[in-house]
Amino acid sequence: MSPTCEGVAPGWPGIPPRWTSSAKEGTGTSASYQSRVWFTISHGIVNEVYYPRIDQANTRDMELLVADGDRYFSEEKRDTLRKISPLEQGVPGYKLVNSCKKGRFRITKTVITDPERDVLLQKVHFDPLKGKLEDYGVYALLSPHIGNRGYGNNGWVGNYKGTPTLYAQREDTSLALACSNPFKRMSCGYVGVSDGWQDINTNKKMTWSYTNAPNGNIALTAELDLSTNDGECVAALAFGRTPEEAGQKARSALLGDFDKAQRAFVEGWTESRSLSMDLGKTYETGFDLYRVSNTVLRTHEEKSYPGAVIASLSIPWGFNKGDDDIGGYHLIWPRDLAQAAGGLIASGDVEHARGTLLYLMSTQEQDGHWLQNMWLDGTPYWGGIQMDETAFPILIADHLTRINALTGLDTWPTIRRAAGYLARNGPVTQEDRWEEEGGYSPFTLAAEIAGLLAAGDFAEEKGEHGLATYLKETADTWNENIERWTYVTGTELAKKVGVKGYYVRIASANADDSELRASAFVGIKNRGLGQDVLPLEQMVSVDALALVRFGLRSPKDPRIVDTVKVIDAVLKKDTKTGPVWHRYNLDGYGEHDDGSPFDGTGVGRGWPLLAGERAHYELALGNIEEAQRLLHVIEAQASLGGLIPEQVWDAEDIPKRGLRNGRPTGSAMPLVWAHAEYIKLVRSIHERKVFDMPPQPVARYQTSETTSRFAAWRFNQKCRTIPFGKILRIEVLAPATVHWSDDDWQTTIDSKTIDTGIGIHYADLPTSGLSPASNILFTFFWPDANKWEGTNFQVTVGAGSQ
Repeated sequence: MSPTCEGVAPGWPGIPPRWTSSAKEGTGTSASYQSRVWFTISHGIVNEVYYPRIDQANTRDMELLVADGDRYFSEEKRDTLRKISPLEQGVPGYKLVNSCKKGRFRITKTVITDPERDVLLQKVHFDPLKGKLEDYGVYALLSPHIGNRGYGNNGWVGNYKGTPTLYAQREDTSLALACSNPFKRMSCGYVGVSDGWQDINTNKKMTWSYTNAPNGNIALTAELDLSTNDGECVAALAFGRTPEEAGQKARSALLGDFDKAQRAFVEGWTESRSLSMDLGKTYETGFDLYRVSNTVLRTHEEKSYPGAVIASLSIPWGFNKGDDDIGGYHLIWPRDLAQAAGGLIASGDVEHARGTLLYLMSTQEQDGHWLQNMWLDGTPYWGGIQMDETAFPILIADHLTRINALTGLDTWPTIRRAAGYLARNGPVTQEDRWEEEGGYSPFTLAAEIAGLLAAGDFAEEKGEHGLATYLKETADTWNENIERWTYVTGTELAKKVGVKGYYVRIASANADDSELRASAFVGIKNRGLGQDVLPLEQMVSVDALALVRFGLRSPKDPRIVDTVKVIDAVLKKDTKTGPVWHRYNLDGYGEHDDGSPFDGTGVGRGWPLLAGERAHYELALGNIEEAQRLLHVIEAQASLGGLIPEQVWDAEDIPKRGLRNGRPTGSAMPLVWAHAEYIKLVRSIHERKVFDMPPQPVARYQTSETTSRFAAWRFNQKCRTIPFGKILRIEVLAPATVHWSDDDWQTTIDSKTIDTGIGIHYADLPTSGLSPASNILFTFFWPDANKWEGTNFQVTVGAGSQ
């Protein structure tokens, strides 16, 4: 390739595209809703830039290359020592200082978005530490990945009304890169063959000037002119529906005053920040993790869908993922969104918490549930049903109600539908909160029961006293059966740890008695063949702590205390930055043992947010110092910019893969859920109690020790025995007459069902006076269909559990 080459770049379509590191050090956007650009930072450079929505990435990364025209070449993200600092605490704009490892130069960048435009601005200052400024060539290298795709990008060299500009376009999105000091030279090429990195690395200066690189994995390169302004310039990366629109925005931003734009950027966030409680402090990293966490929640909100907060702006193991595997974190999970709302409430930002609830209300399905996850407009992504995701919005509404933050917002129709869905379809969940297995999950049960009790309070407030009673009685029945469904005793694991029993991770919906449970197996996702099942009684999870977090069980309950011992024995691991806990034993979601990235199988690692959940348990016990210690563990495991990862590496260091014990893995970072948990923990420690514990379960099951008068039978949960003294409640989804007998059909009784108004019809059979071993036989007549069920069912009165 000659130094004078022009025209279309060779090497189409370029090497297969890949995303970049998920180990983010910063995320940012303007507080202004006028600017629809979000960005991430890692390794001292800008990574993904999103426009016009938070779920559409348009770049892989943008960095500087430095060469001397003779022998020396340096790549900013690999060959410098980096430092990141906030423009101001709680403001998601950054000062990046990247110093050459060989002591030749220092690059200082200020990164913001223009509050008035769809433009990312970087003020660049280059300081030669050896030699003179003119001894170096400094080049900008940009990798477009427009519309979440590396392939199919079109790049070209052009200008906007005389301003030299690099363009890229795919479908209906365009970007333009321009500079306050006009570029000295520009080129576009195909990654791995004719891109600027190949040119400058080989020739130690820019020699290629290709003008077009259509329909491929491309890179744009420009030589910066630093001969004026003492080695300083401003680069503008602008976006628009057309190349012209992007070009105009870039030129307009560059004609403006960068310092004024920076002041407006900072002021926008300081005004917004005044809504929050200030409970943080600055650490030696230069970041206040509490304020960073508040900002993370806000920077992950979509501006055209107020209240819609995605799970993460990173792409887990992005360097190993291409166009067809972006990772799925740029979506709405109702559970993660509810956690974000809880974090906002904890920080005092009730206005935005109310906004998240309003968004949830708008995306509720007609039957009352929420999708497993969804695009911003409510379109489904995955198709699972996770019952806790239907309970959480009720609990957020209840929390906001208790602090008088729902004035003027009628949440009852939403709550009524959600409670109806829980009552009709619970307590079994199709998937647990880890989105993997179905059955009886202690975490899901805790959320469902707390949600039903809160919904009952709303029903009473609205004068629907019959419904309120039914919802609370259903919660009582489920609560009374938690141990029957999920608690095991006398197992080999219990003997090994030295406890009587423990709550399992999840129990099969079919394991409805002790005999079935003893022989049941649970599937394990993300494990290789032959490692993907485990006996139910051997599967342990941190999820049992939710029974305390949601107020259903005392932290001193012997069954909880024993379970915590098992959790620590099986799931806890010490690292250089402190203890971590795995989600459950034999988890497969994480890097392989050799450090290679998760590829559908792997080994799960410790999650910092689980240290937060454990700290809340310690707080419930009154162990304030231990809760504070675990808070500091989370802080120690955050990135240089104060971002909390999904997982941390808990094995020996593997430097060649960037994996160090107690530090972030290649999983998502930041994880919004983890930052929300951190905020709630700070607030809980401040108040010396679990801040988000719903009061209804505590009052009902710990203070009043309410039990259930009923044993429930339904078609999706056919109990075979009921305890002596219980009333058998038959629950069905349509009006019915229950035709039943307690003397082998010698006499019969017809009991008509009662309509709850939420899609459940029930009949209470007066069985409390029957003696043990009595059999209750029953069938159904369906008046709407004018037909009999055609099958008889039997329930036996026992002396113990169902």
